[in-house]
Amino acid sequence: EMGKIADALTQAKDEETPLQIKLNQLSKILSFIVLGICVFIFVFDIVRAAVVGDAITLSSTLEFFMVAVSLAVAAIPEGLAAVVTIVLSIGVTKMSKRNAVIRKLTAVETLGCTQIICSDKTGTLTQNKMTVVDYRGTDEKLLATAMALCCDAEIQEDGTVKGEPTEAALVVYADKLGLKKSELEQSFARVGEAPFDSGRKMMSTVHKTENGFVQYTKGAPDIVLSLCTSAYLDGKKVPMTDEIRTAIADANKEMADQALRVLCAAMRTYKEQPSNEPQELEQDLCYIGLAGMIDPVRPEVVDAIKECKNAGIRPIMITGDHKDTAVAIAKQLGIIDDSHTAITGMELSKMSDEELDANIERYSVYARVQPEHKVRIVQAWKKRGMITAMTGDGVNDAPSIKNADIGVGMGITGTDVTKNVADMVLADDNFATIVSAVEEGRRIYDNIRSSIQFLLSSNLSEVLSIFFATLFGFTLFEPVHLLWINLITDCFPALALGLEKGDPDIMKRRPRNSKDGIFAGGMGIDCAYQGVMVTVLTLVAYVVGIMMASPEHLSLAQVFAVNDASDASHLIHQNGMTMAFLTLSMSEIFHSFNMRSRRQSIAKMGSMNWYLVGAMALSLVLSTAVIYIPFLSKAFDFAPIDAREYFTALLLAFLVIPIVEIVKLIQRKANK
Repeated sequence: EMGKIADALTQAKDEETPLQIKLNQLSKILSFIVLGICVFIFVFDIVRAAVVGDAITLSSTLEFFMVAVSLAVAAIPEGLAAVVTIVLSIGVTKMSKRNAVIRKLTAVETLGCTQIICSDKTGTLTQNKMTVVDYRGTDEKLLATAMALCCDAEIQEDGTVKGEPTEAALVVYADKLGLKKSELEQSFARVGEAPFDSGRKMMSTVHKTENGFVQYTKGAPDIVLSLCTSAYLDGKKVPMTDEIRTAIADANKEMADQALRVLCAAMRTYKEQPSNEPQELEQDLCYIGLAGMIDPVRPEVVDAIKECKNAGIRPIMITGDHKDTAVAIAKQLGIIDDSHTAITGMELSKMSDEELDANIERYSVYARVQPEHKVRIVQAWKKRGMITAMTGDGVNDAPSIKNADIGVGMGITGTDVTKNVADMVLADDNFATIVSAVEEGRRIYDNIRSSIQFLLSSNLSEVLSIFFATLFGFTLFEPVHLLWINLITDCFPALALGLEKGDPDIMKRRPRNSKDGIFAGGMGIDCAYQGVMVTVLTLVAYVVGIMMASPEHLSLAQVFAVNDASDASHLIHQNGMTMAFLTLSMSEIFHSFNMRSRRQSIAKMGSMNWYLVGAMALSLVLSTAVIYIPFLSKAFDFAPIDAREYFTALLLAFLVIPIVEIVKLIQRKANK
């Protein structure tokens, strides 16, 4: 059996998350674009030099190559990998504080597009605090004795109960009737047993008595009752009749409809000790009675189910309980309204994989299921292209957890095997914690997209600035300038965007399609126009810088002709380059505030992102320092511009906010 589980685990493949897939695609696209632009610019410079009659020397060729390198530096978002990793790590820390322990970093993002949550009932949707509240039978003390002896739970000396919750409830039930298990075991010593098995759905124990041996069996009412040939009624054993069997089945359904978990007890006597083989023990039984226990639903789960449905996520309940009990609890929780959406494991076993794939959307409740059924359920939903989460606690649940897009292990009741294959472990075994994790996953993905859009639009502006400067025949930035902007000016705001609190209505929208690309929803167009906008402002800053540095008014043609070897022209060019650098740096900083929301106005964002304010202050200080500290200014070949030029560059940079606000307003009206 362990080998079967191990084989099932090895059959489950580790798949990349949607974000990993999209980022890999993006990196390939960027690589080809960068190489194409570099080759084009390098060849363009050589051809232009040949056309105008300039000598193509090793020095000039190296200069052309350095321009191409500048474009490569500008095009590659060096901070993207660090930003994504750090944002995911911070998200993991936040989730752990909400009892969701993430074992795989990439699972954070996958949670954000979860469409199906398949959850065990006991302990996850319910409190796992079983209490016997009803019984059906003519001898309650005999029923309680059978239930207490045919289980492994025990009441400790300090009054606490050690054992599985269902069995613990049975021992407490007997204790309240004055039947202490420790005393019962002295009178009825256990000499044999057939342990509980999820396939048989029952357990049997054999006890030595003064008159021989007695066997007690407890388990699923429908299974145990099918093995009974007699019944213990009114103090005597009578043959089982169809009338008695029907009455017992009706009592079972009545209790199950009240959301009670029902167990049936039966007995059998022997003169000599029987073997421990289940097929020999569990036949020709005498029915004793039914015990109905309640496992109250977690109050917070009802709201979590509503939140799931509002968010377009479908909750699925999986349980070993009787179908009627499962339906009653599912209705209490709001998972279903119609009992026709429930199916049993036996019905599931009769379905082929093709039939299940075709009908999977019909069912929201699975009762009397085996662990192997959970694997089929997960695979059927995944074939529909649904991102599926599956919970589990037992060793047999490991394959289904491994197969799910998000495997969720139980921190309290879960086995080590289950926890080790899970992507996420619930420290409180609570379904509501899964929903909280999904919300956090959505927020993180939104923030990562904002960071990506910010970085790509910023890098596009750098590429276009260098590209057009090269076409006009002058050098706008050196590679070191662009590295400074990418690693210092861009990274801090991108990280701050990853810490946004998120849209308050984030759980009122449907899950995103996992097949959607990075640029879905018009993000590609946004990156393009925002990159062009910053490019225009940067080139304007260069022109203004040259004109403000020149003692006399220059025509546009003269402006672009100043990039020559003379000292005066170099100083003028230096001034323009410094203003362009400051404008580009700060326009990207100001643009990061636009990226707090792709469509919402900054004025309506509510609480301020103080991390972003800090990033802006830090970037402004560092950008100013590199211009005005002498040894840094010299290393970067910057001119110490005056206050008028400095604030002119900042004003040009600030224009990105009103421009994007106007575009957002148009986009909002268009969406309406």
